[in-house]
Amino acid sequence: MSNYSQAAWKAQQDRNDQLIADSKYMRPSVTSQVLPLQIDVGGTETLDAKQIATLQALEIEAARISISSLASLATIGELDHLGGGLDLIPSLMLTLAATDYEKVQFTIENAHASIGYYSSLGALGFLDRDSVVHQFRRGLDVPGHVSWVPGGTQLNGGRLGVMIPVAAGQAMGMRARNPQSWVVCHCGDAGWIAGQALNGFNAADIGNLPLTFVMQRNGIQLSDSNKNVMDKDPRPIVEAMGVEIIETTSLFDTAEMFQAYKQANARAMEGRPTMIYPTGYSSADGTKVDFNWLAERFGIAAEVEATTSKHGVSMDQEIWVPGAMMSYRDIGPMLECLLLVNDLPGGEGHHDGHMKGRDEAEVLANPMLTRTAEQQAAFNQITAAPKVEVTTNARPAAGTANLTLSTEQLAEVSLPEVGKKTSARAGSEVAYAAVAKAHPNDVFIVSCDLNPSTKLGKAAAQIPAQNQIELSIEELAALLVADGLAMSSYKPQVNVVSTFSAFFEGIAREGLELWRYQRNLNGVNEGLNVITHMSHVGACTGRDHFSGWSLDWVTLAIGYLPYVDRFYAPADARGAFVAVKDACARYGAHIVAIPRDNLLVLSDEQGNALYNTDSEWEAVTPLRKHDGAKVAILALGATAGIALEAAEQLGGSADVYVVNGLPLPDGFLDGIFGQYDGVVTVEDGIIGTRATGVRGFAGLVLSAASCTGAKTEHIGIVDPRIAPSEGHAEVWAHFGLTSEAIIDAAKSLI
Repeated sequence: MSNYSQAAWKAQQDRNDQLIADSKYMRPSVTSQVLPLQIDVGGTETLDAKQIATLQALEIEAARISISSLASLATIGELDHLGGGLDLIPSLMLTLAATDYEKVQFTIENAHASIGYYSSLGALGFLDRDSVVHQFRRGLDVPGHVSWVPGGTQLNGGRLGVMIPVAAGQAMGMRARNPQSWVVCHCGDAGWIAGQALNGFNAADIGNLPLTFVMQRNGIQLSDSNKNVMDKDPRPIVEAMGVEIIETTSLFDTAEMFQAYKQANARAMEGRPTMIYPTGYSSADGTKVDFNWLAERFGIAAEVEATTSKHGVSMDQEIWVPGAMMSYRDIGPMLECLLLVNDLPGGEGHHDGHMKGRDEAEVLANPMLTRTAEQQAAFNQITAAPKVEVTTNARPAAGTANLTLSTEQLAEVSLPEVGKKTSARAGSEVAYAAVAKAHPNDVFIVSCDLNPSTKLGKAAAQIPAQNQIELSIEELAALLVADGLAMSSYKPQVNVVSTFSAFFEGIAREGLELWRYQRNLNGVNEGLNVITHMSHVGACTGRDHFSGWSLDWVTLAIGYLPYVDRFYAPADARGAFVAVKDACARYGAHIVAIPRDNLLVLSDEQGNALYNTDSEWEAVTPLRKHDGAKVAILALGATAGIALEAAEQLGGSADVYVVNGLPLPDGFLDGIFGQYDGVVTVEDGIIGTRATGVRGFAGLVLSAASCTGAKTEHIGIVDPRIAPSEGHAEVWAHFGLTSEAIIDAAKSLI
């Protein structure tokens, strides 16, 4: 690394450290003084007048905080995408009243509704009101998406639809710890159609999970009304996936909404997932619903009459009033959204209001943002009551001790013998099974109809049925479910999701992307405790998997390396055991990449096994070393065997190192460049060319060498466009992954 690069790296670290140092909430532990709002949904038959008034008063307080926050943003010229934050508040406030952070938790799928989320937490005291008003979308504490904060959901929101399978994993993990658990997932009326969302509904059903989805059916998407963008009723589709629909008229009728929650909670205790769906109000229900009805229902006659008159709309015009109204309580934008969903003149989709050119005090004075006498009395009483102390903890740091194997447990393990050829899967299979046997209640497995191939079956047989879920051909959601499992508990546990590496490259990366969101937005709450088990990596996949090759797996893993604790690429079955043992023993996000075909079980220069059951994992293991060697061969994973063959033919001129994964030890490459005349890298993956860009492990080494003057050569797949359907040795030969190629490369550097 050049002096400039080192300085730039240090400067970025300093900026990161300063951002966290200046933060109020990004701490390992934050204690909040919170209003005593608690409702036992299961034990309460109906809400009394005081409870309703209290909830509504707090809703208004949260809405007022939201308006002030938008006004603050307007002063710096920012409005942007607010995504239904105001109409999230009523249902979220009830969810917060039911949440105890032990057996009842929540998450939010429509993560752009964040202003309603932060404002609700601010109204209760989890967050400082001024922080929400003046720091929303500015700095680290109150970002634009739903993020981990005191009292909040344990996982940042991702793209639309993503949190639905995450919530399924969260419910699965919590149920294993407490059979009375319940998860509430707030979701929008657009993201439900995403593929991963539909997979998530299916997971909720097949897992019999205690999970309730609350759909924020406001009728508006980003570009237009629902019916003009995605005119599909979600109810029959979601119900076909196995999720029971509980219809309620609205999410802003507090008493009615509570009854829907109560029914959903009862079904959750029976192991049945549900979706609360607000149908809204229309004349089809038997009562004429027009603008006169709207004016009377909300006590806003003057505002409604002014809006309808302005746009030439009759007060007698019949309308559909959504059960979750966009810009709820902010009358002007709310009415314009209402006109939009009814295809009437003056309709405008604000995607949740704005404060540009509007007077804050005037907006806050509107009737829907003003508490009644009953609401004010309830508000005064709860704010004067003794506060409840609630501590919010960040997840453990990466590398924290997780599930380990004792000396006695390791002694029971039998690994393949040195010199034999066997699949690396044999070692990973034994490791997962040993950990599952030692910690059956703390191991969770998400499968995609591939346990016989990925070799997770023996481990699955050791753990309770409720700790595993079979998602069949649903890789799109599988890793997201595992992410949810990771957020379900602070206790040590292994959450492993397995499928072919090709599927991670192609259709399952959303789950890996979620790993990025956590650090980007959370600072200290960094880690997801997940093992992504990528089987069948590279072209080493057997004659029956030509179309399932994973040739870009190294680049994929490296791309996530800043967010991954360790990336494991074992070279043989015994190394695979050590890799999996280590991944299970360390809290954090890991990628384990296992080739399919038979590989030589490696030995050291004395003929002893290179890896043993009690071996500590290391990123690099010397395989052969000679006094005076001029070239270092760095063989990633499965290619160690052909690198060994090359070294034997090169005599003492080349040393061989097995690269078992990443990150490399600090200073390792600098040491290699200083010791040898040249370096050869070998990997079973696409490395590209200098013209197209060198990537993979080759790209990493070439980049490191660029500032040193060290000479390098790289063996890998350059042009993958055509290849025979053969065994891995024949395919490797076609791509030039041979001992002969390594020899030629090494000689060119001497």
